[in-house]
Amino acid sequence: MNMVLLCIGKTQEKYLLEGILDYEKRLGHYVRFTRLELPDVKNTSSLSCQQIKEKEGLLLLKNIKPGDHLVLFDEKGSTCTSKQMSFQIEQHMQKGTRTLVFAVGGPYGFSNQVRERAQETWSLSSLTFPHQLVRLLCMEQFYRCFTIIKGEAYHHE
Repeated sequence: MNMVLLCIGKTQEKYLLEGILDYEKRLGHYVRFTRLELPDVKNTSSLSCQQIKEKEGLLLLKNIKPGDHLVLFDEKGSTCTSKQMSFQIEQHMQKGTRTLVFAVGGPYGFSNQVRERAQETWSLSSLTFPHQLVRLLCMEQFYRCFTIIKGEAYHHE
């Protein structure tokens, strides 16, 4: 299975990027993983939040193939424990999902078009986080999920 983390904008903070790269390297032992950071929408000062979401949505949709299974990370999504998340990822592996795409939107969230394309919407927390920090949280959770799937000693109950 391939896993993709699709994000709007580049990771700006060096400390976040270092953490992301560390988990990306670790994930390579378990799954083919790709992180795609799409360019920010330009000239947003004259655009409404809705217009920004729609432009970002078009960028996201261009990078999702017809057979991809799309999961959005959104504060309004369904919550789960790390064990439940690992079970869901494992189910995709067993079902033969070829590419599991996880998307992190921009600061205003996702357009309706992207929401309609998604098969699932998950929440990492009921708290609100900066979308750049969410990337690192996703990476850590992906790594945690694979250690749970493999029965390794990273996750503690």
